[in-house]
Amino acid sequence: MGRGTAGWSGPYAFYMAKAHQYKTRVQWTGNLGPGTTAYDSYSRDHEVAAPGKIVAIPGSSDPNFRGDATRYNPEELLVASLSQCHMLWYLHLCAVNKVVVEAYQDEAIGTMAEKDDGSGSFTEVILRPVVTISPDSDVRHAAELHNVAAKLCFIANSVRFPVRHQPQVNQSR
Repeated sequence: MGRGTAGWSGPYAFYMAKAHQYKTRVQWTGNLGPGTTAYDSYSRDHEVAAPGKIVAIPGSSDPNFRGDATRYNPEELLVASLSQCHMLWYLHLCAVNKVVVEAYQDEAIGTMAEKDDGSGSFTEVILRPVVTISPDSDVRHAAELHNVAAKLCFIANSVRFPVRHQPQVNQSR
């Protein structure tokens, strides 16, 4: 059914089930001349774009798979998506619960296990947000809102591996 009002109260009770679509374009830019005539004859470079965005994201594969380390790889973008989604829910929850966030930074870590056949999957992602709140905001409530954000995150609800969070909440002086 999606996110209806059943079981929800407080500031999220107004959310109703809806469908959303997200369009992206991935374009390979790594043809070095001979195309994919051999495993080492092409670059893994590509661009990720979406309608209305001002810049494309330069992508490649992980350097372990012949990629360009200066470009974002899909694994990094997955971890970043989880971190972004958690942060955006957390900021929303803080705003509607009168917790004033002054700063937020997350150094997220994702672990992927590669199998003998070359396939692999993520085994977990750990979000480690460090949040600074105003002196008159409640530290305990601010910390608890991370648990709510974790339950509401669209991306975390869409993956089949655990997304853990180890938040740190500090009060400014």
